[in-house]
Amino acid sequence: MPASIRRWISVALCVFGLAVVSAPALAQTGQVRISIVKGGWFIGAQAGNGTLTFAGKTYPLAVGGLSAGLVFGGSATDFVGTASNLRRASDIQGVYSAIGAGAAIAGGARAIQMRNANGVVLTLRGKQVGLMANLDLSGMTVTMR
Repeated sequence: MPASIRRWISVALCVFGLAVVSAPALAQTGQVRISIVKGGWFIGAQAGNGTLTFAGKTYPLAVGGLSAGLVFGGSATDFVGTASNLRRASDIQGVYSAIGAGAAIAGGARAIQMRNANGVVLTLRGKQVGLMANLDLSGMTVTMR
């Protein structure tokens, strides 16, 4: 292959490489803080509030939901974590689902990962206060206030 063709191929690959590297990411990650109070006897309910920090702005959130299955007790949990696959802040809104199994007694650590229909994944960890044992399919709704 002649040197001039190799040179053009090298230039084209460099230009393509720069275009790929400098292209903005389609999806981004935000920071989430959520406080939830949960209670129930076979059927449970949860309510709370929090914030999403995304693209330099902070957005207030409201959280609610129901649980069904083996649910017993009451607890309060302060979660911190991330919301990934966000294209805009409003993508965080929706119904999140996860299959969970666990128990926390007097300050147990909790971790959960949930996904909504927009593809946003909440990865949360926190400390739970109270007595709550559950083996259920939980649904959590997040809305922006």
